[in-house]
Amino acid sequence: MYFTFRQVQYFVLTAELGTISGAATAARISQSAITESIRQLEEQVGSALFSRHARGIALTYEGHRFLRHAQLIISTVKDAEDAFTAKNDNVAGNLRLGVTNLVAGYFLSDILARFRRVFPEVSVEVVEDHRRYIEHLLISGELQLALMVISNIEEQFALSVDPLMRSRFRVWVSPKNDLADKSRVKSSDLRDQKLILLANEDLLESISGWLQGEELIDQVFLRTTSVEAVRSLVGTNTGVAIMPDLAFRPYTLEGDRLEARPVEGLSVTLDVGLVWRQGSPDTDQAEIFKTVARDYHSKR
Repeated sequence: MYFTFRQVQYFVLTAELGTISGAATAARISQSAITESIRQLEEQVGSALFSRHARGIALTYEGHRFLRHAQLIISTVKDAEDAFTAKNDNVAGNLRLGVTNLVAGYFLSDILARFRRVFPEVSVEVVEDHRRYIEHLLISGELQLALMVISNIEEQFALSVDPLMRSRFRVWVSPKNDLADKSRVKSSDLRDQKLILLANEDLLESISGWLQGEELIDQVFLRTTSVEAVRSLVGTNTGVAIMPDLAFRPYTLEGDRLEARPVEGLSVTLDVGLVWRQGSPDTDQAEIFKTVARDYHSKR
């Protein structure tokens, strides 16, 4: 098996943007070049990586599996570049980093792994807690930096915020559910469904107002603190859930039993970013972590 790094880049762009045209625009090449690159890649790996349908393209099961390896290839190459370009010889010391629950589970690992590979002499202590307590620790100086949901920051005048990504909410459904046949779901469609709600502070603060405004709160029949419970229950068509894209993992055990559909009029997002105390002295460790986090997500 032989394929090029450029083919891997084009595949990842297409998978993450969801369209050939979007990947071509991002790569500044023609759509036919993207199409031919993916065709050659599929020949090399011996599997169809995308399925083609009237609404565009979607990753196959083999495509989801290959995507994980492709992202690791790109990440590893970038780490190799950083290792020779970053001035990390003298960077050591400690970094106390705060994270909130959703971020710890779905956002932290890749950034932290990259940071540790490039700056192995920096000792990172991660503190996971509720958003309000993380804000308190930042203001009191007990944390240098936090990677957290920033949609509902309370101490805006005391904290500096640098957004990294915006995760939209979509409805998770089983392929057996009638909503899976729709390319876009209306809020009125959800009034005939049983809603499963993830009882997470950040998520509830972001989505509760919309659910109340659309008179959907009464449709909630189960609240759970487990994302995996949400996946399993939706996968067995026990109910549907309004969830942020950052938690959507189609390559998990329940991945083949989950579909995500946009909801008309649902513009609420769950935003993730870097947070630190205004006026706090900059440290090399915190500034480098900021750079690694920004760079990682600019590539995505």
